[in-house]
Amino acid sequence: MSRRRERPEGSSIAADRGQLSMPIVEAGIGVVLILSLAGLLALGTPAPQADDPQLEVYAEDVAVVLAEEPPRHGGTTRLDELTRSRDSFEREAPALERRVEALLPENLLYRIETPHGAVGFERPGGAVTGAATVTTQHGVVRVEVWHP
Repeated sequence: MSRRRERPEGSSIAADRGQLSMPIVEAGIGVVLILSLAGLLALGTPAPQADDPQLEVYAEDVAVVLAEEPPRHGGTTRLDELTRSRDSFEREAPALERRVEALLPENLLYRIETPHGAVGFERPGGAVTGAATVTTQHGVVRVEVWHP
């Protein structure tokens, strides 16, 4: 025979179950939130993108401005004059540096490479850069821009 347990009148099934108190539930939620925040801080921010679109824009802007500027002594454009010969590059390089420094914000470094030489700074390995190239009658000019 099976015995059936009798319940006193007015009691319910829920009264027989164990219940967590609200402070324990709140403490558990708090621990989960704190661990989540700690995890986010431990992971840190994402690494910068390999290609920075803003740096690309700066490089393209410098290349376009220089490609459309009139020459100071001869040629069709300033970049054409720079790529014409080694002598014209040597003559125009200081003016090119001043012009590029005026075009770019102070927080950027640059390098402009021509068939006859380069002006600007040596690019450090691993630096995120923006680049643009312009083809002239006498060769290709490459403009690179990066954050120090």
